Amino acid sequence: MNTMENSKTKNIITAIALSLVLASCKAPMATVIKDEVKENIPQNFNQEEQQDANNNSGTTPWRQFFTDPNLVSLIETALKNNQELMITLQEIEIAKSGVLAKKGRLSPTVSAGIGAGLKKAGRYTSEGAGDASTEMEAGKAIPDPLGNFEGGLMANWEIDIWKKLRTEKESAVAHYLSTVEGKNFVLSNLIEEVADNYYELLALDNQLDIIQQYIKLQQRALEISKIQKEAAAATELAVKKFEAELAKSKASEYTIRQQITEKENEINALLGRYPQPIVRTKENFMSTIPPTVYTGIPSQLLANRPDIKQAELELKASKLDVEAARKEFYPSLEISATLGLEAFKPSYLVKMPESIAYNLVGELAGPLINKSAIKANFQTADAKQVQALYEYDKTILNAYLDVANLMSKIKNIDQYYQLKSQETKALDQSIDIANQLFRNSRADYLEVLLNQRDALDAKMELIEAKQKQLSTVVDIYKSLGGGWK
Repeated sequence: MNTMENSKTKNIITAIALSLVLASCKAPMATVIKDEVKENIPQNFNQEEQQDANNNSGTTPWRQFFTDPNLVSLIETALKNNQELMITLQEIEIAKSGVLAKKGRLSPTVSAGIGAGLKKAGRYTSEGAGDASTEMEAGKAIPDPLGNFEGGLMANWEIDIWKKLRTEKESAVAHYLSTVEGKNFVLSNLIEEVADNYYELLALDNQLDIIQQYIKLQQRALEISKIQKEAAAATELAVKKFEAELAKSKASEYTIRQQITEKENEINALLGRYPQPIVRTKENFMSTIPPTVYTGIPSQLLANRPDIKQAELELKASKLDVEAARKEFYPSLEISATLGLEAFKPSYLVKMPESIAYNLVGELAGPLINKSAIKANFQTADAKQVQALYEYDKTILNAYLDVANLMSKIKNIDQYYQLKSQETKALDQSIDIANQLFRNSRADYLEVLLNQRDALDAKMELIEAKQKQLSTVVDIYKSLGGGWK
């Protein structure tokens, strides 16, 4: 009879386990995604020109790319103190802790504990009646109320039969690696910002020199107009016009000085420090030749750009999250065990093996009814996977367009700079001619003013062109993935 009952019990347990597996295995399928943007990336940035895959400035360390010692010093300070970079480093630590947490779930959880309690069962209950008629030793009934003292070890372990926990750990690792690439992208952006602002500051310094030279020129022109007025060779109108132009130039000087102060503080903010002078040498700015940039081929962006690698790792993590969410539909197997000492008197705890107590339980459980929460988690993970793919594709596309646009900008800004140089030389010569004619009363003050204004504007624009020329090279260096190595 016992054999038949045991056989029935085993059959019932087997049937229950099988029903759990069958019911739980009806898990939804994840959305199949295809990365067409990555697969269809062009062979070259410019279809009219072939790029050399062996030459890529994006792999050049920033210390070799930037040769200005003052700029290098500023970048080094920024890498040590920048607050945004420090925040990103903490994000890496958070992600690292997430990996450790997921890894810990693969191992049993073991804890130790002690406890004490007191219980009184009703006399007219099965437990109370049984205790009243039972003797622990001859002539010694079970105490009423009954104490309970215990201490021991407790362990819980979820057996990773579907590799769900391993999948969650792999997802956490991918997310951690994406935060590392995120840090690299912050480094690249930070170096670009420091360099761009540094060149803008040098441009403002040179513009200030130009406006000061222009003020001296205006002062001389004003003095000449006053002399000519006294000699009846010019009118009061010419004097007032030169005075107005001089006042306008002096006002522009203070505007540039304010811009210099703000730009210095902007750099100091990137360096994570309070306002202080920025060490720089302005004299060689206009003669600075930008380094030659080699773009390589578009597919190299996938390996060089930290933001692309970050998006790729986030896509991998999201796919693993979908896989882990799908495995939530499967039954889970948990084992719990306790081992320790238990007795109703503390003195009995040392009596062994009588006081030894243990418990071992294995539980196979799976969702049968009301799976809405699990379905919702799966659908959320699936939607995030698709979202991550779009983010990855957008990052690749933007990276390609950045480089393509900047390649064109470098060529056009170089041509613009050359033409502005020619314009500046021609206008400088016209100023000398106009001043000579004005002294000899062969030209009026309007011709002198117009020539001086045109020359000033051309020189200002030439300085801006030089700044854009240098900044564009920095921008394409960053767009190729340079700056974080």
